[in-house]
Amino acid sequence: MTTERWRAVAAATGPADREAAGAGIRLAYEAAGLEPPERIVWTGSPLAGTAAALLLTGRAEGLPGEVAERAADALAAAGVEPVVGAAGSSVREAVRTRPWARARQRAHTALGPSGWAERWALTGAPLWDVTRALTERIRTGVIETLTEEAATERADQETAVRLALLDAVLGQHDAPWLASVAEGPDDGLAGAAAVARAAGWWWPYEKAVVIAERPVELHRDEAGRLDRGDGPALAFPDGFALYAWRGMPVPPDFLDRLGELTPDRIRAEENAELRRVMLEHFGYDRYLDESGARPVHRDESGVLWRIDLADDEPVVMVEVVNSTPEPDGAHRTYWLRVPPRTRTAREGVAWTFGLDAATYVPERET
Repeated sequence: MTTERWRAVAAATGPADREAAGAGIRLAYEAAGLEPPERIVWTGSPLAGTAAALLLTGRAEGLPGEVAERAADALAAAGVEPVVGAAGSSVREAVRTRPWARARQRAHTALGPSGWAERWALTGAPLWDVTRALTERIRTGVIETLTEEAATERADQETAVRLALLDAVLGQHDAPWLASVAEGPDDGLAGAAAVARAAGWWWPYEKAVVIAERPVELHRDEAGRLDRGDGPALAFPDGFALYAWRGMPVPPDFLDRLGELTPDRIRAEENAELRRVMLEHFGYDRYLDESGARPVHRDESGVLWRIDLADDEPVVMVEVVNSTPEPDGAHRTYWLRVPPRTRTAREGVAWTFGLDAATYVPERET
């Protein structure tokens, strides 16, 4: 498969291909010299999969009641008793870690250090940053949800959840590595690759596999960050969801209130990161206008504005007017955010070109 096809795998949404995933699991076990699992337990998200893994490994104390109950029901429906040892020990080392290490070593030996680096740059690297950020955000969401009701032993519960997450094979989100080392049916990774193309995260045990559905919704901005202003940026079929605005995690009800923003409401927000989201959504120019802000400097390059915020660095912006008129004859105004240390409009405009004020000499102001 090409890198672009693996990119599509990493971003795939919609119901898993359960038949293909099951075949891939059996192939992965066979390649590892293991008997195929007796049961495959389907769950609605990595959250539910992690909860099921905690039940099977005896680390479920402190799980939210509803989550634990749903995970137990999923196990029971597949014929697996939701108790310690019912699925046997984890075999992740055999079906994922060792085959991947061998495949990488073969590639490294065949290509040499520089050749391997070039292959990675052309295959896995283009997918790595965005996919890693997504998986880390999912992990964080799982940890936060599964530890929110832990009263006195929160640290112990968080450790248990993290350990359960370490037992997972990432399915579709293993795409960067698969793009770089999966070469064909005899490379030892054909099973893992088949599961990745068909489903989400999975937990392999001796007697059973717990596997999660793919998301039903995924919304990202042009930089690949989770981003949606009117609902969850990432959602799974069982209701597990993550909310974000331009990559910034936000509470589920936060987005509902953005339409009611006022300068006073923005200033009153104590969380500096959420306040920045509010400002971006409200618009810096609108905030300046409605908050009664005054310019701190004016010159031929534009007007420098400063917004002082409690417990955060100030927002400093340069208002510039495009000297080239639009088709209707109007001159468009732009707002350029510049570093807080900026003292003049000219210095701010120069900074956007990577220059200082002394060396910024435009032939024509645009």
